[in-house]
Amino acid sequence: MSPAETHTSFPRALRQKERDLLESVLPPDRPGYKRYRDLVNSMVVVGEGRRGAGNLVLGHEGHVPDLVSPLAQVVAYGEVETTLDSFTMTVREYIGDQIDVEIVSSSLGEIPDHFEEKRRWTYSTWRPGSPSPSRNQPVREVVIGEALVLAISRDEKRLWVYDGESGMNLLIPITNFYNELMLHRHIRDPKVALVSQLLFTQLNEYSDHDLRVSFVAYNKLKRKVDIKIHTQTQEGKRSSGFLKKWVRKAR
Repeated sequence: MSPAETHTSFPRALRQKERDLLESVLPPDRPGYKRYRDLVNSMVVVGEGRRGAGNLVLGHEGHVPDLVSPLAQVVAYGEVETTLDSFTMTVREYIGDQIDVEIVSSSLGEIPDHFEEKRRWTYSTWRPGSPSPSRNQPVREVVIGEALVLAISRDEKRLWVYDGESGMNLLIPITNFYNELMLHRHIRDPKVALVSQLLFTQLNEYSDHDLRVSFVAYNKLKRKVDIKIHTQTQEGKRSSGFLKKWVRKAR
């Protein structure tokens, strides 16, 4: 038994404050997140994860936390800002009948039972046409295929892909995507090709086509979504029509 577990026995039920924070990034009006909310409500905490305080592994009684497999992709992320602290909530993909979650205080302390909340935000509620969740700034949007939009927030330095069918927003790690972009543009200068954060400062230098092709290539290596691409899509006009249809459907 690790030092972090000396005062806690597993399995245990989620504490109410933990459940409330997790549910804030799992909106029930979106099919994909409704599934995760239902899964979380059917599970117990079977142990602590590998990332330290606040990292919990959800499963069923008798399960042993999987601390060996690579961490699953992030399917939900958000933050609660209070007068004294802030808490981040992360939910990872459901794999092997377990869900890895993190509820972490910026001070690395225990989440209090009561706090004065200033605001909360999450990528889970974003939809095309909306500003960035955290800073309320414009977002670069690129139609990828049927019901899929790649979103890039220059201010938040984040990428995510919106799936219009599930209503989910999946965060995309920048490094591998940027590598594909550099390969597509034949950029080999290490001062550019190896500095992925330049994507955000040089975003206007890349066309929608550049970003779309790079994401499709990235998704082949690190599959995030199923891509259905219309082979006769016309740049601009057709993409705009798809986007308007998805926004109407999502509302």
